[in-house]
Amino acid sequence: MKKVMYVLILTLIMVSGFVYANLEANSQKTKKQIQKPLSAAEKNAAMKKWEATPDGIMYKKWENSPEAKKVFAAEDKIWKNITDYTNMDGVVTSLSLPAGSRLGFGLMVRINNENYIITFDAEKSQLEQLRSLKVNDRITIKSRNISHAPKYSYPIISCEYLERDKKVIFKRIHRKGGC
Repeated sequence: MKKVMYVLILTLIMVSGFVYANLEANSQKTKKQIQKPLSAAEKNAAMKKWEATPDGIMYKKWENSPEAKKVFAAEDKIWKNITDYTNMDGVVTSLSLPAGSRLGFGLMVRINNENYIITFDAEKSQLEQLRSLKVNDRITIKSRNISHAPKYSYPIISCEYLERDKKVIFKRIHRKGGC
């Protein structure tokens, strides 16, 4: 009987030791992962460091090119609509993105006499309605985000809402637990 008690106590001590060691290891990992936000000086230093890399040099060169100036001018034309989250009327000009793009499903749309790439964060159930769009369809778009990249000759609009003929074709579904 005494031997059984000793064995049970010994196993209890060993198991609690493993659990304690595992908890301590996990708490050290989380402490390392939490970082405080960078100060303005640190951000500027990091930006200067990035600008010295080949990617940074290429971006700076693109930023000063006539092609980039055209992209920035097109962004400026719809900037107020983006910040105010208001309707933008456009016409579908192409059902495919430029060759070599890696933006997922998207369209080319003309808004205010400028071409834009429209991308969608769509689920499979929403793609069927989006695929029903045709060239020259008049659409209304709402978005909160516009971006650009040296790889593309057009600004990139992340669509959150799209309607055709007063019918909603796409409305972005916000992910739970995310930003």
